Amino acid sequence: MNFSDTDERPLFQQVADQIEDLILTGAVAENKQVPSTTEISTTYRINPATVLKGMNQLVAKGYLEKRRGVGMFVTPGSKQRLTEERRQLLLTDQITKLIAEAKNLGITKAQLSAMIESNFS
Repeated sequence: MNFSDTDERPLFQQVADQIEDLILTGAVAENKQVPSTTEISTTYRINPATVLKGMNQLVAKGYLEKRRGVGMFVTPGSKQRLTEERRQLLLTDQITKLIAEAKNLGITKAQLSAMIESNFS
């Protein structure tokens, strides 16, 4: 995990996004415990309430579940749901912006495809 004061996202969102990344990469498997609020807050010197806000965001989305007195655990199916959510975001947001910017810069479809192809491997 790596948190930045210069990141445009609020700190709680950085916490949520990085826990999502742990799930997506398999660093924390489904039904396994994520690092505790205390562990994250002391290791990275972040207010525990900020860490908890990020975790609660993931609970609300159904990616984590609270187990009273034990901690937060990755719910079954979270990796697949996160993968689909991120794919949709990539397709609907980032690629649309990329294409619009390419058009603004006079980059042709063939040129953009070649750029993507050369950088994909």
